Amino acid sequence: MPDTAQAYWSLGAGRGEIRTAPLRSPGPDEVLVQTLKSGVSRGTESLVFRGLVPASQYAAMRCPFQEGDFPGPVKYGYASVGRVEAGPAELLRRRVFCLHPHQDRYVVPANAVTPLPDAVPDARGVLAANMETAVNGLWDASPRLGDRIAVVGAGVVGCLVAALAARIPGVRVELIDTDPRRAAVATRLGCTFATPAQATGDADLVIHASGSGEGLATALGLAAFEATVLEMSWYGDRAVTLPLGEAFHARRLTLKSSQVGAVAPAQRARWSYRRRLALALELLAAPAFDILLTGQSPFADLPATLARLAEKPDGALCHVITYS
Repeated sequence: MPDTAQAYWSLGAGRGEIRTAPLRSPGPDEVLVQTLKSGVSRGTESLVFRGLVPASQYAAMRCPFQEGDFPGPVKYGYASVGRVEAGPAELLRRRVFCLHPHQDRYVVPANAVTPLPDAVPDARGVLAANMETAVNGLWDASPRLGDRIAVVGAGVVGCLVAALAARIPGVRVELIDTDPRRAAVATRLGCTFATPAQATGDADLVIHASGSGEGLATALGLAAFEATVLEMSWYGDRAVTLPLGEAFHARRLTLKSSQVGAVAPAQRARWSYRRRLALALELLAAPAFDILLTGQSPFADLPATLARLAEKPDGALCHVITYS
């Protein structure tokens, strides 16, 4: 087996590089994975790439198998699909998902990888971490049969939440975004689409995933009497101003947070992280989710790719990194 690997490192302040790292042989309870595809989590990784992770969030933002520390240099990422080259017989040659940074080969404990279902292609598999976030968000939101649901923010997580919610019988989902190009995505995922000015309002449940204070204000304005607004965005060190002096109290609204780092309370007694991730991968069997894969580029170009996505995303959703 090779004794070195190539890994991407964010240096902070909008710079990154590919570094060579030693690659050890796997132990008896470990696997060697050859990466096939990885995905760029654009919002989070743009913050890391720019060195904008708040000092108060250094511990919370650490990802599995991260090396280095914020603001950088740091090896960061959590959407890797690969094939097991060495390890336990039940995993050998199987395609797996791992919460691992961008790297062409790596050794991890065998229990850190989850096999991909046969129906999930390599590229679609990189959506697993985002799908896991969407699953946890819906567990936190507790939608009900027949609800009118507004999802504000048609990024990857918002789109996945909307698509899952639209499968609930009787539920009507409106996906709301400032970019009219998201209309085709909404249709493909089984939802209607609206810009903030066109949104229907009077929603039984509103889920916010735009990452902007303006989007959260829109979400509050769309909520019906005693509805819940679930906040799934993360703002880094940015302050957010909200119109809590308007209809917030009169409508008796609930503003609730959701974060994938802990299993939602309603499921926590029975669901492990591993079981939740396996569910996320099963849900990705639907071909409709391919519409969220909006570009790909080779691993060698990742420093330039992240610079472009951070500065001019131009409507990008999930960008796939390919490995030869």
